[in-house]
Amino acid sequence: MAAPDPLPAHALAWCCPPESLGFETTAELSDLEDPIGQERAVEALRYALANRRPGYNVYALGPEGIGKHTTVRRILEARAATEPPPFDYCYVSNFKDPRAPKLLRLPAGRGPRLETDMRRLLTDLLPALRNAFENEEYRTRRQVIEEELKERQERAIAEVEEEAKRHGVALIRSPMGFAFAPVADGRIVTPEIFQALPDSIRRQIEETVERMQKKLRDALANAPRWMKETREKIKALNDETAAFAVNYLFDTIKPNYTDLPDVVEFLEAARKDIIEHVEAFLQLPEQVSPAALALEDGHPLFRRYRINLVVDNTGRSCAPVIQEDDPTFERLVGRIEHRAEMGALVTDFLMIRAGALHRANGGYLILDARKLLTRPLAYEALKRALTTREIRIESPLAALGVLGTQTLEPEPAPLDLKVVLLGERLLYYLLVEFDPEFARLFKIPADFDERVSRDGDKVSLFARLVATVARREGLKPVRACGVARLLEHAARRAEDREKLSSEVEHLADVLREADFQAGTAPVIDGDAVRRALDARDRRLGRLRERVLEEITAGTIQIATSGTAIGQVNGLSVIQLGDLTFGRPSRITARVRMGGGQVIDIEREVKLGGPIHSKGVLILSGFLAATFAPDVPLSLSATLVFEQSYGGIEGDSASSTELYALLSAIAEVPIRQSLAVTGSVDQYGNVQAIGGVNEKIEGFFDLCASRGLDGSHGVLIPAANVRHLMLHERVRDAVAKGLFAIYPVRTIAEGIEILTGLPAGERGPDGLFPEGSVFRRAEDRLRALAEKRRAFGAREGEAGEKGEKEA
Repeated sequence: MAAPDPLPAHALAWCCPPESLGFETTAELSDLEDPIGQERAVEALRYALANRRPGYNVYALGPEGIGKHTTVRRILEARAATEPPPFDYCYVSNFKDPRAPKLLRLPAGRGPRLETDMRRLLTDLLPALRNAFENEEYRTRRQVIEEELKERQERAIAEVEEEAKRHGVALIRSPMGFAFAPVADGRIVTPEIFQALPDSIRRQIEETVERMQKKLRDALANAPRWMKETREKIKALNDETAAFAVNYLFDTIKPNYTDLPDVVEFLEAARKDIIEHVEAFLQLPEQVSPAALALEDGHPLFRRYRINLVVDNTGRSCAPVIQEDDPTFERLVGRIEHRAEMGALVTDFLMIRAGALHRANGGYLILDARKLLTRPLAYEALKRALTTREIRIESPLAALGVLGTQTLEPEPAPLDLKVVLLGERLLYYLLVEFDPEFARLFKIPADFDERVSRDGDKVSLFARLVATVARREGLKPVRACGVARLLEHAARRAEDREKLSSEVEHLADVLREADFQAGTAPVIDGDAVRRALDARDRRLGRLRERVLEEITAGTIQIATSGTAIGQVNGLSVIQLGDLTFGRPSRITARVRMGGGQVIDIEREVKLGGPIHSKGVLILSGFLAATFAPDVPLSLSATLVFEQSYGGIEGDSASSTELYALLSAIAEVPIRQSLAVTGSVDQYGNVQAIGGVNEKIEGFFDLCASRGLDGSHGVLIPAANVRHLMLHERVRDAVAKGLFAIYPVRTIAEGIEILTGLPAGERGPDGLFPEGSVFRRAEDRLRALAEKRRAFGAREGEAGEKGEKEA
């Protein structure tokens, strides 16, 4: 099998010819309305919005920065524009049960009108009542009622007094009450004279007084009944008088709400309650302004009749689209506030506040899934509201079932809205897996792709996207050469020359910096885009430069010249935030006779992840199946990433480890001017890996810092060729013959490039060719197997001898 030729420079990246774009600057292009390549997500969104059945809410999944939020909001707003505005919501007092305020739903814009009407009514209420109760007619009628009571009392007392006179006894009135005393010659008999009277006359007088006292008690026994009747008459008069004043005020606003039975019912209940408590109104100080009393923080007597407008849709011509950036429990479902009075916390229906669900009711609500899940009780509250289709305002402690104090229980609001959660894919799959309710409530996933195919009209659409972002951000127009640079950068971000990255936010960041780099130029050209990308790379490059410095200085030992047995330059990727770069690593292997174990030192010390360990275990399968299948694998090998002090994960170095192992077994030196990346299967096929551009550039920069001489290069999986979008500095070096990139499909191809020797294929005799790498490896493995057999035989003989001696 012949080793592959290195790739030509033109195969190392896709270059977009500016003239193929068909415009001079983006000023000639129209704005882009629809997102690029998100047809699947848009279709899912539109279906969910058209389906008004419960549960058809949306989870928009995908990474940040790909225009997910912008697309969702634009589609929601377009849909909402075709729908009517929702209701206004008001909480009012429940006069029968103040702990359970009632909810009123009014057409959009009529809630503030009801609030204004009631405020004006309350402002006019006290003057109207005072006028009604201070006029002459009321006073005369009340005086007649009170005089009637006095007359009845006086008549009853006068009858007893007259009878007492006939019996020689006088009725005496005093502050202490009534008393009887004997009379002689028109004068009250003194106690001394009374005691001097004969006993018979004295007893007669005492009997008469006792009889008169009984008659007086009998006469006055009716007084409580008369007073009750009087109070009832006065109340009836007060109600009649109050009704005359209050009815007029309510009759002026009731006609505005005849189409709203709940509002009419509240107005009637308020009217009756005011009449019932009219005496409390009349006791208010006259010096207080009626307008001040009617304010929200005015007298408690007036607060009970006010309107708490919690959702006002005045001026709204369509359904709302609400985004809640901080979806806490109370900001979602609303809250009940409290105020301090006399050292205690009190509340009433006027302190009820609406949440995002109220404001979005009848429309659409956008929430960030991660924020929702990290806010205590918020996710459960949302699910409960969507399940019951009502919004119940309660304390978070009440939701937990631990609140012991008394509070309000407002009437729940009926819920009809669509919820769109924005979040990453991992959260979506975790919720689907572990929360049975989630799949029932969020039936529609809108999956946004961070990569779109570079086919059809995608290039022209991307150019329009650049034009749209530039205009939206107030930036200069972009020349075709600048758009071409951005297209190439998008392909590199997508890690596939046949695709483009859909990271709109990243594109906007690059354009803003390119606009700065363009300076006073009227347009952004390709050089400005290149300088912007280089500046971003330089800002993030401190750690990459430090690693390169340590390798160049010899602190980290990486050889880029000469040969070595059992040592290969591997390539890994380090990603820290927005920084991603390739780092060469020295991978070594040592082999001796053993029981067939390939020991991964990284795994033994728990620095290797499971995928890396899996890649190492595959090596044993390849060795056992490829070499000396008729004898047991009799080696003990160790593999390690030298000078690696952190965790290692992934299988992209498994082919590198296999090359090192083959070199150690066959005792064949490997060129240190080459580096390797790629995973391998048990059949020796080299498989694709990620981060191929960063890995190549990482080794290239190291070699360039030491001086390129044409011997340097990198072996990559052939399947990764389509992913190559290498920097111009690498392409220039390849074009000059100073650096080479080899696409390999099998371990045999790779070992030939690394050693300069043929790998070898089994001939008709079942043997690899003499002098080939595989022949040397097989011969060594057979020799190890023979040594192990001989060693085992000697141990057996020694054991038998020991038993005989024993």
